[in-house]
Amino acid sequence: MSDFFDTLAQDAKATIESGYYTNLPISNHSKISLKDAIQNCKTNAVITEIKSASPSMGTIRTEINATQLAQDMQQGGAVGISVLTEPKHFHGSLKTLTKTRQAVQLPILMKDIILHPVQVEAAAKLGANVILLIYSLFERGYGKIDINELIEYAHDRELEVLLETHSESEFFLACNTSADLIGINNRDLATLKINLDTTNRILKKHKKPFQIVISESGIQTARDLQFLRGCGADAFLIGSSIMLTNDVKSKVKEFVEA
Repeated sequence: MSDFFDTLAQDAKATIESGYYTNLPISNHSKISLKDAIQNCKTNAVITEIKSASPSMGTIRTEINATQLAQDMQQGGAVGISVLTEPKHFHGSLKTLTKTRQAVQLPILMKDIILHPVQVEAAAKLGANVILLIYSLFERGYGKIDINELIEYAHDRELEVLLETHSESEFFLACNTSADLIGINNRDLATLKINLDTTNRILKKHKKPFQIVISESGIQTARDLQFLRGCGADAFLIGSSIMLTNDVKSKVKEFVEA
């Protein structure tokens, strides 16, 4: 039986075939490590996210001024910025990534439904420092190449890899790859339901890996972050609750100092 993962993968393939990720400008930028930034962070390591929509919420923010948003996030104390570039379900844009790269010196995560090396090339050209790979999609055979090969491909282009998981079995297998960071998504992308206890359950069952663990999705309040920190998460990816506020800088600071 197919679910939303399959829809995302099929639409991603169509986007790739459309040429969306080709003929892009090359950004001159220095290598910045998200892994190092998190390890050296003295406060809560908050990765903020620029996105205008999501499948579960619909439109989140009608106007995206990437330059202003990125600068506000940096001033609020974000350790890195995730930029949605998937166009159909998240209304993301590669131009938003370019503008974010020009606006700040923070590490930037290109967040997309990445299945193909051409998308990795796009991330490198546009100035991203990290890419997101979703374990489930490769487990289902949607990747153009094996996940370990794509991680190596990214590393060869000086990109770090955040490998996202949704279950205990995925987490265990992901920890045995050479991914730099392991994500635990509290949202089940098959059903779009959120449960913050996902991070707690997985980290209780598995010994802390050598990789940095990032808890993703569903973080609405400082108390949510404190709960996930107590579960053992090293960093926190926060999107919607920041994008929905009128004072981005203050909201980011609230999470950073929680």
